[in-house]
Amino acid sequence: MNAETPISPAALPFAVPTSRWDESVAATLTPAELLLYRSNLLGSDLTVTNFGGGNTSAKLTETDPLTGEPVEVLWVKGSGGDIGSMTLDGFATLYQAKLLGLEQHYAGPEDDDKMVGYLPHCTFNLNSRAASIDTPLHSLLPFAHVDHVHPDAIIALAASSGGEAATRAIWGGRIGWLPWKRPGYTLGVMLRDYVAANPGVEGVMLAGHGIICWADSARACYEHTVRLIADAADYLNARLAARPAFGGQAVAPHPDRAAIAADLMPRLRGLMTGARRKVGHFSDDAEALEFVGSADFERLAALGTSCPDHFLRTKIAPLTLDPARLQDDAYLAEKIADYRALYAAYYERCKRPNSPAMRDANPVVVLVPGVGRITFATDKTTARLAGEFYGNAINVMRGAEAIGDYIALDEQEAFDIEYWLLEEAKLQRMPAPKPMVGRIALVTGGAGGIGAATAARFLREGACVVLADRDAAAAKDVRTGFAKQFGQDVVRAVACDVTDEAQVKAAFDFAAREFGGLDVLVANAGIASSAPIEQTTVELWDRNFDVLAQGYFLTAKHAWPRLRRMKDQGGASVVFIGSKNAVAAAAGASAYASAKAAANHLARCLALEGAPEGIRVNIVNPDAVIRGSKIWDGDWRKERAASNKVDAGEELEAHYRNRSMLKRDVLPEDIAEAAYWLGSDLSAKSTGNMINVDAGNVQAFTR
Repeated sequence: MNAETPISPAALPFAVPTSRWDESVAATLTPAELLLYRSNLLGSDLTVTNFGGGNTSAKLTETDPLTGEPVEVLWVKGSGGDIGSMTLDGFATLYQAKLLGLEQHYAGPEDDDKMVGYLPHCTFNLNSRAASIDTPLHSLLPFAHVDHVHPDAIIALAASSGGEAATRAIWGGRIGWLPWKRPGYTLGVMLRDYVAANPGVEGVMLAGHGIICWADSARACYEHTVRLIADAADYLNARLAARPAFGGQAVAPHPDRAAIAADLMPRLRGLMTGARRKVGHFSDDAEALEFVGSADFERLAALGTSCPDHFLRTKIAPLTLDPARLQDDAYLAEKIADYRALYAAYYERCKRPNSPAMRDANPVVVLVPGVGRITFATDKTTARLAGEFYGNAINVMRGAEAIGDYIALDEQEAFDIEYWLLEEAKLQRMPAPKPMVGRIALVTGGAGGIGAATAARFLREGACVVLADRDAAAAKDVRTGFAKQFGQDVVRAVACDVTDEAQVKAAFDFAAREFGGLDVLVANAGIASSAPIEQTTVELWDRNFDVLAQGYFLTAKHAWPRLRRMKDQGGASVVFIGSKNAVAAAAGASAYASAKAAANHLARCLALEGAPEGIRVNIVNPDAVIRGSKIWDGDWRKERAASNKVDAGEELEAHYRNRSMLKRDVLPEDIAEAAYWLGSDLSAKSTGNMINVDAGNVQAFTR
């Protein structure tokens, strides 16, 4: 939501889902495809379930590849998938008879982890998709189609002291209730036995966890799930309408909250030291502002989240900050240190003899009255999802408090889920992150040839990138292409004329708000001109210096406060895209060459100034990057062709290629490679350097 949009603190009702089933589509599908269709419908509707949450199943008749005989197979969402976006290969497939036979190995709750180890032995048709921990909830129930979802309206009932009574009030005896039990085989046995003892039930509320329901067909199961959620939403909405949420408003939304977040996020990020850097996500949506500004905020925030899906992404509790002390660096450092100490104490209280080592103790969720919700993680997608899940938790608290007292997850239960050995094993199986994950780069002239190639190089290695360019439409187009290639979360575009200080500052504020700060600045925005000295006007001279010297000065100046925040995390980097002409005189281009020389000397000055702050400053000097370069698309190409007395087409390219020592074309990707090296930790001990990427030019040899 736009930060300037007025926010009403009034309680927001729970969205009421409706069926989106299209029988004309369903009629064309196989039984397995019907399961996928149902799953995608459920998962793509955030009123039904949140990202990655919930699981669906169907017991289908398949042909056994060994015997050729028909056999019952459980198709169930595999581990780690998202039912909203998954495809058929996201389902685990298991012999139902073998799953039922596993009970001979089960002696009680202490065997939960052991039972997970038997699931691969039940795999049908060599399916490599791992079965999830919730598989027994589906296999032990005697129904053809089963849905298990965690929508906010349902979790609000499941996490309230009044939830069981509300369940009876809404559905009578049609929906049962089971007390909290961690997901696993024991919960599956409890569920099966409850249903057997209560043959009329159509579903069961799992305290703190969600709802599970069933039907005889894919459509009936889907529509049953949607109706149950709508019933819960209607019930809660009626009660929320009669009372202010969270005790009413205590702190109004700040009109400058976007600017406050842009200033605060890099300062917090710089304090979150650890094995990997963090990326931030800011939200000032209505739910967040209502919650952080409420009378009950501190009481409820301290309780933490309730649903395991929420908790695993948001940690035991959020960090809350006093909005009156956000400018006090000592206060922020103390709050981060206190949180880490509290997290370490929680680990020590709850750890088991075989618990994995303590993980990152920094907060994931930071809440500021009047400002909103900030989340940090090692990558942007995880940070965004953590924020969304805490938004779900806010909705849950709102509904739970409307019918009773909100009940958070028990501390020991929370720890046992967070440090579950099965969860640890899953984390250990994950591939190592790319080297620039957690890093944030801003590239000026990001829509041009060198700028876009440089941005792509950083994105390829996992960085988040802001494309800053005076041509807003071009930057948007480049961003659209990169979003398709690298994902929506990791790339942003912003209009920025580097000669306008207000726009430069706004671009870095934008980067801070979108990603949390800055690790790498690539100053690349440029122009080029060619004219003999007598034809070089003051306007032409000033235009070159405005863009190539003052523009580089302004971008460095406004990047600096963010970059120096990263000193305790290994430092930051500035890369100037210079020119061969910055060190080798050029006839007929005095304005351009002089401005480039000024920028290069500025970089050396900044290398001296930045070293104590952990900021490295280096230069890449290209030459004749013709192909793919916007600068060479206009007058500069014609001017240089005329100066060199060659045709402006292939002759010009051949001229520059043959002029080089290596007789090779220099491409935007070649400059990007050098910029990446200087911006990454590969050059961690290099500052004040110039790297020539010009295919060899003796005049440009550094002295």
